[in-house]
Amino acid sequence: MKERWKLLTIILVFIAAYYVPWANPVIRRSGLEAFMMLQEYARDHVLTCLIPAFFIAGGIAVFVSQASVLKYFGATAKKILSYSVASISGTVLAVCSCTVLPLFAGIYTRGAGIGPATAFLYSGPAINVLAIVLTARILGWQLGLARAIGAVFFAVITGLLMALIFRKDDAARAQGELFLPEDEGTGRTLLQDALFMLTMVLILIFAAFAKPAEGSTGLWPAIFAAKWYVTAGLLIILGFMLKAWFVKEERVTWVESTWGFMKQIFPLLGAGVLVAGFMLGRPGHAALIPDHYIANLVGGNSLWANLFASVSGALMYFATLTEVPILQGLLGAGMGKGPALSLLLAGPALSLPNMLVIGGVMGAKKTAVFCTIIVVLSTIAGMIYGAIVG
Repeated sequence: MKERWKLLTIILVFIAAYYVPWANPVIRRSGLEAFMMLQEYARDHVLTCLIPAFFIAGGIAVFVSQASVLKYFGATAKKILSYSVASISGTVLAVCSCTVLPLFAGIYTRGAGIGPATAFLYSGPAINVLAIVLTARILGWQLGLARAIGAVFFAVITGLLMALIFRKDDAARAQGELFLPEDEGTGRTLLQDALFMLTMVLILIFAAFAKPAEGSTGLWPAIFAAKWYVTAGLLIILGFMLKAWFVKEERVTWVESTWGFMKQIFPLLGAGVLVAGFMLGRPGHAALIPDHYIANLVGGNSLWANLFASVSGALMYFATLTEVPILQGLLGAGMGKGPALSLLLAGPALSLPNMLVIGGVMGAKKTAVFCTIIVVLSTIAGMIYGAIVG
């Protein structure tokens, strides 16, 4: 099957090289935007966001016992506990729709139920405290509050719907849990494992800490100024933990697991970023589909405007916090407030690169249902919000 996909990829690349009219200035500009977006992504997000996330995913797969994952996120876990943990995870991890992917892959492949896993997948980028605060500050407190409420609500509803629709799959996975072998002792305490994972999460948080707005004062600028010192200190602490608490075989297995996630996710992610850049470009840089076309389609508060905003947001890639300035420009160009919320709820949690990778982790059918649920809920929320605020 993999060889067929490789052959199809080669054929598609050949067709593009042969037939795409690169002499056309719009096509040429779109191609440049695709690679400019890829470069921007590589510079701003790979080292500080994705690499730490991959190592966390590898750590989950190797050092977190399957019994622990199943206890909190398994199909038979208590729903109040599993969905509560999954739906508020975004308040801790300020990650984008792509950075959350290796974390999702880590818990899902360890046996997490489809409901809690997809609730976590949505909440990671959607319930981002920094993004919600920035939304309230720049776009208005009403939109910031609506985004916060909608994101938490969506995480739970999406997870419950996915669990209901794919309950037979979860039941089959839960049946397999009965025959899991007992966990072998590692020589470490639960506290040591927790501190190790916490240290990696803190590295991700500080390394990816967003630059504050120009002229801002308070705690945020102070943390940003010290982010690399804190990150370096945490890396030193992590090194001591690895040396003192883990044997060589465990460290090697951790690196191999991390590399496995990278091989699975990076190619799809890169392809998705190129396609999104070619079609939509970067903020302020036109590509194949100009920004003003989108703005003209999402004025008012009609069903079509909200649906189009949801679908557009689901396809576009938003790095953490970039959705706010994009929406600021679209609102200034005449975008309705309802469609703005629809895009805010669908955009950060989904993207074309994100969809491709999710499909590789849990299959095309589950991915299609997950994306459809997000788009439909975002459309409904946008219409309700637009009707309330006028």
